[in-house]
Amino acid sequence: MAIPINIFDLLSQRVIESARIEYKANWNPEPILHTICAFANDVDNWGGGYIVIGIEEYDGAPRLPAKGISKGSIDKISKELLNICNLIEPRYIPISEHVVVDGKDLFVLWIPGGSNRPYKCPDRLSEVPGKSYYIRRLASTIKANPNDVQELFALSEIIPFDDRINQRADIEDLHPSLIISFLHEVKSGMYEASKTMPIRVLAQDMRIAEGPVEYFKPLNVGLMFFNDRPDNYFRYARIEVVDKPDETGTGMTEKNFCGPLDRQLRDALSYIQNYIIKEKVIKYANVAEAERIYNFPYTAIEEAVSNAIHHKDYQIPEPITITVTPEKLEILSMPGPDRSISDESIRELRMVATRYRNRRIGEFLKELHLVEGRNTGIPSMLRALKNNGSPLPLFETDSERSFFRVTFYIHSNFLRDTSIDIEKPVKRKKKAEAKKAVLEALSDEPLSSSELALSVGYSTHRSGAFYRIINELVGEGKIAYTNQDNPRDSNQQIYKVDRGRIN
Repeated sequence: MAIPINIFDLLSQRVIESARIEYKANWNPEPILHTICAFANDVDNWGGGYIVIGIEEYDGAPRLPAKGISKGSIDKISKELLNICNLIEPRYIPISEHVVVDGKDLFVLWIPGGSNRPYKCPDRLSEVPGKSYYIRRLASTIKANPNDVQELFALSEIIPFDDRINQRADIEDLHPSLIISFLHEVKSGMYEASKTMPIRVLAQDMRIAEGPVEYFKPLNVGLMFFNDRPDNYFRYARIEVVDKPDETGTGMTEKNFCGPLDRQLRDALSYIQNYIIKEKVIKYANVAEAERIYNFPYTAIEEAVSNAIHHKDYQIPEPITITVTPEKLEILSMPGPDRSISDESIRELRMVATRYRNRRIGEFLKELHLVEGRNTGIPSMLRALKNNGSPLPLFETDSERSFFRVTFYIHSNFLRDTSIDIEKPVKRKKKAEAKKAVLEALSDEPLSSSELALSVGYSTHRSGAFYRIINELVGEGKIAYTNQDNPRDSNQQIYKVDRGRIN
């Protein structure tokens, strides 16, 4: 068997947090058994963890180059692993893989959070053992105290929704092409073998299906990532983007993004980057480099939307909604943050989750590099806003934690300048004069509609008179838009036709 993640991503800790990886220089059955039990109990819904045998650990990181283990010991370790895991109650068997890194043999264990927790295992292998429950606290495996045990039993009744069997689906609802594509993207060692694997074997190795032979069913997370229409199983599992350029709703556009969670996330972010994000270049006297600013920094939006996908409750039939107005961009998802995050922490923008709502969704998104590692998303968001000179965001929820809204405020340089509305009106030009003025204004370089309107004496490009003049000149073939295929292009400009098209 092979683990789904790329071994080099695992060792670099770019995808999996260090607390979810334990390194062992040698095969030592007893502490390894305790750590397997702890990862399987997954008390914080992190998604379990990994054990890498053949690498020494130093300050929580692998000491490279790897020490390795002897190739001849691989079979022995595999047999002993099966024997000690048979001592776990209820029985739990991790997925293992023999890998070679820099010419050194390693043995890697993948221990997803178990669906039959809590698990306990022997304290000692050398005597008639008593058995205890083990858990992870930060980066350590410890024996659970009475309060921890009580929490484990409470959690045993709550399997995270994304890790549950879906009774309405069949194994054929998992599309092999999507699974194989995922394994290729994450550079998994399973990729080559997956091309010829039966879907049942592939789904079992990926831990996206469970059950006896006669009732082998997909898990919810499998349908969320490896079915073309997860919204057929989870109502409104989609992202809706609403662009409202005017308070009255005039010119409003709505876009729905469906499909596997990673696809809808990528598609929604691509749409926002291409049609919502706008850039300004500010040049200063005696300064060689110009300053580039954005109405909303893309990195901040990316983090917020990715977090919404990760932490949404897919049992609630409501989409993730992104609403854009001239002053702000709001991202609304349901429900609100976990109760482990205090109201004060939310107000102060320092949300540090101690437990995940969707342990498997987060695991897949991290492997695809679509979300940050543990609790680093918000610092990245705030850093992007600061670097852009944007205001701090607003995090909102209610006392019931029924929703979570993140509001980004537009950079002040992109706010509409309403002062011209109260200035002394410019004397209206006759149509012929106005057309001539437009053509003269465009004689040197293309201009945006706002720049062009102001240059010829109109208070706004939304003026009816200005709009009619532009349309007439376009109809006469004297001016044109730089992007005629996409009138809403954020970089749209108008140019004089006899100058040639400007791209």
